Amino acid sequence: MAASAVKEIFEVLPYIKKIGAKHLWFDFDKEADVMYVSLERPQRATDTNILEDGIFLRLRGKKIVGITVTNVSKKFMG
Repeated sequence: MAASAVKEIFEVLPYIKKIGAKHLWFDFDKEADVMYVSLERPQRATDTNILEDGIFLRLRGKKIVGITVTNVSKKFMG
């Protein structure tokens, strides 16, 4: 299990690099089944773009500062 998790993390690294974020913060709310990803120090967003399937891009101006993913266990943990 741990080896497959590490492999999956390495598979997404090229995408993370493409975003240009120097640091990432991950917070998982198990009770709500929501993952919060901050691309900058956690801060308040000024706007949100709602994507399909419960994914929200958190914006400050035109810059993406975070991503919120709902129903994480159903989407990614099979």
